Amino acid sequence: MSCSDQTGGGWRVVVGKAAAELPHSIWFVSVCAEIRLGMRWILTVPLRDFMLRFLWALFLLCGSVPRLCGATPSSAGSLKLPDGSEAIVEHIYSWQLDRAITEAKELQRQFPEHPLGYLLEAEAVWWKIWCAAAEFRYGMSLPRRREKRESDQAHLEVVNMAVALADASLKTRESAEMHLYAGMADAQLARIYALRGEFRNAARAGVAARAHFQHALELDPALADACAGLGLYDYYVDTLSTMARMLRFVMGIPGGSKAEGIRLLQRAIAEGVLTPTAARFELAISFHKYDQRYEDALVVITPLTERFPQNPVFQLARGDLYAKLGRKPQAIAAYQAALAANSGDEECRKKIEQLANESLAAVNGTATRQAK
Repeated sequence: MSCSDQTGGGWRVVVGKAAAELPHSIWFVSVCAEIRLGMRWILTVPLRDFMLRFLWALFLLCGSVPRLCGATPSSAGSLKLPDGSEAIVEHIYSWQLDRAITEAKELQRQFPEHPLGYLLEAEAVWWKIWCAAAEFRYGMSLPRRREKRESDQAHLEVVNMAVALADASLKTRESAEMHLYAGMADAQLARIYALRGEFRNAARAGVAARAHFQHALELDPALADACAGLGLYDYYVDTLSTMARMLRFVMGIPGGSKAEGIRLLQRAIAEGVLTPTAARFELAISFHKYDQRYEDALVVITPLTERFPQNPVFQLARGDLYAKLGRKPQAIAAYQAALAANSGDEECRKKIEQLANESLAAVNGTATRQAK
């Protein structure tokens, strides 16, 4: 089945608007969230920096190569994960971040030459970073750009280990799987660099990520997780402002189609191994922020709040949509669910409490309850 054969609501590897909308799955919200971040932000900077930042976003989006998601060879198989990986992903989305980090480190011990344990550890840590950087603005809770922190170094070391392991494996034998992991690792680097406003570093990591994703799809067009990047590109490029469209044309950057992007993203959500949850989250955020399709976004996000009721980020996102739709009782219930679900390290717990109470204040006039 080709990437363009699917219809329905799907993934989206959106790489966040000015680090504001990050997001998740393994390549996830994390990686995707950063592209949206840079693409919109660049329009406010001097033209001499425009090319660099635009290309950084483009590279992370994997470029426009729909032919790579063509017919699926009958011999192609789905992504095979090391034992225990799926449980770690589940714990990340269940907001058991410390547990997921511990399990990811055990996965590293069991499979010392495999990069996924490091990618999963980095993803769990990323959600803590998300917490620290998130702000409630314009009726949405999303991360914003922040300064470099000393604690970032440990996160970068974990991601760089994933890069090194994937590259070492590729030197021994080229495979779609390892190109996918290498691309994910480079994209995670681009994500943290973008959050910190280090766009040159983000651009370099983005170039490397794009190349790996393209190679992965060339080797295995059935790799639905890699197709997610192409769907994101098609969707996002179609949301650009008139100015950005003109600059894109002048620079020779291919256009996109939301309809095609959604079809590609749907395949990732339906067939992906690592991306379905992140895809849902990012698609909901995209419908909300860029298209004001609040009802559609609510349909997309609701299964996540039902499957992962202890994830306060999902609850906040659902509450924001109810608030935009004028459904005050449901919005309050969702924000209170975020407060009730809140757990984890102290910094993250306090930030979720702050976000939930600011959201309640916006919908209600005052914060209606404090987290215990």
